[in-house]
Amino acid sequence: MMLTGTRVADAYPTRTAGEREPFDRTHPAVWGTEQDGPLDAATLASHESNGFSVVEQLLSPAEVQGYWQELTRLSNDQELAGDERVVTEKKSGEVRSVFEVHRLSELITELVHDSRVLDRARQILGDDVYVHQCRVNYMPGFEGAGFYWHSDFETWHAEDGMPVPRAVSCSIALTDNYPFNGGLMVMPGSHRVFVPCAGETPRNHYRDSLREQEIGVPSKHEITKLAAEYGIEQFTGQAGSALWFDSNVMHGSGNNITPYPRSNIFIVFNSVTNALVEPFAADEPRPNFIANRDFTPLSR
Repeated sequence: MMLTGTRVADAYPTRTAGEREPFDRTHPAVWGTEQDGPLDAATLASHESNGFSVVEQLLSPAEVQGYWQELTRLSNDQELAGDERVVTEKKSGEVRSVFEVHRLSELITELVHDSRVLDRARQILGDDVYVHQCRVNYMPGFEGAGFYWHSDFETWHAEDGMPVPRAVSCSIALTDNYPFNGGLMVMPGSHRVFVPCAGETPRNHYRDSLREQEIGVPSKHEITKLAAEYGIEQFTGQAGSALWFDSNVMHGSGNNITPYPRSNIFIVFNSVTNALVEPFAADEPRPNFIANRDFTPLSR
């Protein structure tokens, strides 16, 4: 079901000429119930409250090894050299991310449809879902650059036309996540507030923002206020664990200057009821490999 976008009312205005005060989110983080999937009521309540939940050992050690080999294959695939879906580090030139990997890898296609993943996405969003974005992230040792504090939904709303924050991300660790190798940091509860960002979206902004995002990030003042109110937690744990986090939770990661790489598979599920429309704060939509506009519901 490939659809083209339309314009709808903007419930989360951003990319304004000047700074605008944050405001309370009007949509839930959890749309389903305990009866809708594998997550129990306590986990769903925690996800609603904190904006994220962790599933330990989602993948077995053998599966982790298989996916790690697949990441290695993709990063060394000469046919992908120069492909726009491959994003390299700004300074070192090493592979930073490969987008649309569920179309490049049968193994990752199977993972997207795996009941351990798909059933949780459906339960959290309370609806049929499709893949909004799917990528693998590489954070090599010594030279892996972090991601500055941001809300994914702010970008997806402004540049992709996602109407409301009815999307959830699943980050599956393929390497051990330590406190010192650039692990993802989140502000628990920050998803309940939408933080508008100042500044006009440049044309083809994605070409720069995928390496280093400067537009669509909160001011240092707002980040300081959020950190004071919500605190900061870090996702650590063994390879094979998965972090599920709301599209609007404030998160980021530091540089990795250790010898230990940090890599993950990153899948964004969006409700089919929340299909993309025209961008709310950009001249044109980002390419499909970043913001998929095929809203066909996923099945096992």
